[in-house]
Amino acid sequence: MLDIARLKVTFATDAGAVLAVDDVSFSVAPGEIVAVVGESGSGKTVTAKAILGLLPETAVSSGAVIISGNDVISAGVRSVRAIRGRDVAMVFQEPSTALNPVFTVGWQIAEGLRAHAPGGKKPSRRQARALAVEALRKVGIPDPEERVNYYPHQFSGGQKQRVVIAAALALNPGLIVADEPTTALDVTVQAEILELLRALRDDYGTSIVLITHNMGVVADLADRVVVMYHGDVVEEADATTLFATPREDYTKDLLAAVPHLGRNSASAGLTARAHQDAPVLVEARNLVIEYPGRLGRGGFRAVDDVSFTISAGEVFGLVGESGSGKTTIGRAIAGLNRTTGGSLNVLGHEMLGFRERSFRPVRKDIGFVFQDPAASFNPHLSIGECVAEPIVIHEGTTGPALTKRVGDLLESVQLPRGYADRFPHELSGGQRQRASLARALALRPKLLIADEPTSALDVSVQAKVLELFKEIQAEFGFAALFISHDLAVVDMLSHWVGVLYKGRLVEQGIGSAVMGDPQDDYTKRLIASLPVPNPAEQAKRRAVHRALLGL
Repeated sequence: MLDIARLKVTFATDAGAVLAVDDVSFSVAPGEIVAVVGESGSGKTVTAKAILGLLPETAVSSGAVIISGNDVISAGVRSVRAIRGRDVAMVFQEPSTALNPVFTVGWQIAEGLRAHAPGGKKPSRRQARALAVEALRKVGIPDPEERVNYYPHQFSGGQKQRVVIAAALALNPGLIVADEPTTALDVTVQAEILELLRALRDDYGTSIVLITHNMGVVADLADRVVVMYHGDVVEEADATTLFATPREDYTKDLLAAVPHLGRNSASAGLTARAHQDAPVLVEARNLVIEYPGRLGRGGFRAVDDVSFTISAGEVFGLVGESGSGKTTIGRAIAGLNRTTGGSLNVLGHEMLGFRERSFRPVRKDIGFVFQDPAASFNPHLSIGECVAEPIVIHEGTTGPALTKRVGDLLESVQLPRGYADRFPHELSGGQRQRASLARALALRPKLLIADEPTSALDVSVQAKVLELFKEIQAEFGFAALFISHDLAVVDMLSHWVGVLYKGRLVEQGIGSAVMGDPQDDYTKRLIASLPVPNPAEQAKRRAVHRALLGL
């Protein structure tokens, strides 16, 4: 289905030519799933875009990319356009940006049918709608006859990804290129998307090139694995062999960096709650957070009758899928969301009906690490100015003393002092997240709220950030609310774990106990949905997950 031979891609920049892909060769057989893995900057996505001829004008490419007998590299624009959709289609990483918000999903699926119709014979409006409905039905969208007229914002994240896959499947291509199709999804939704991709292979013989840094996803889905590093292929093997006996040091390091449920658990060996004798910093009792309705609709209860405590020095892990209320609770603790019922006491301050003027002195004792550091930093300020901002606001420190303190904070998160003069866009994702952690620690807070701080990071960068978090938490001794949908990450950091489902806390306890012997059916399903970096073990877990779903 695909044969890449000696592919080389160079980008022209103001600083000179940048080599992104260097002499890459691999092939994909009919009905085969090949995973291309590696950290950011390894050339995965550039290779994927080269397959569909989507490289920008600044790219200079050589070698060959053969699809159905056509070389995408040397073919003209019209020939490449004919290949797209019919022979090969792409599933993009972020469905929210891949879909146009002002058109219905049915119109967008039909757009591909009209643009790439075989022989130039465009389907009628009725035919296009029928084909779009069939494509949505094929990917498991409920009520496709009705929802074909929905707009992207009316679908959940997982359903939007299904819509993107439906658009890719509209013309029944033999090859699909899926670029990080599950990165931003919860483990339960991720499991559904992986099941869908597997069904496409089994039922329709579709070949898939899977671009990812999630080794659990690779173990769950891939037949063969291509490992890339600095634009080159360093190792290639079938999935079972690669995971069992990796040959290259880089591959070994990549697999070692993957968080594994039950390995390096922060709560291993605990028989009682740690820090239970320490002062309670956060106490929620029958907490309710409700958003008011609009246009005659009733309100939405995001958090419903939730009770928990966080003690000094404790890391409390809060897990659950999107919409479960995790971030809402974190923002309420930080005073960014209003509570509507029950009680939420934060550092001795009642948050029900609180006033900003009385809560402001408490803010300096709360740090917040946001999910996307790029969006949480002001792009017009240097990293040093961003880190210094809370110090200036709450303490009024200026001059050399402020400069020294910012430098010390950057060094505490393993960033050079010189990075204070850089701007956010000049740092990598992992470096920005470290700077975000430095800013959160600027006032030595008693409580740190970390909202999905590693979800968008490569596995190797994620491992470094998590290890840094553990070291700093042990050094500074702050309490933390760690919010994530990745159970392996939560298990690695948290002493106590709470599981949220549709706004209710369905289970909580010592992390190792909750992960090792879950009591609630939802927790069991959540754990069974988590892919592990071992093909044989993952096959068993997949069977358990299917049994829990009644498949």
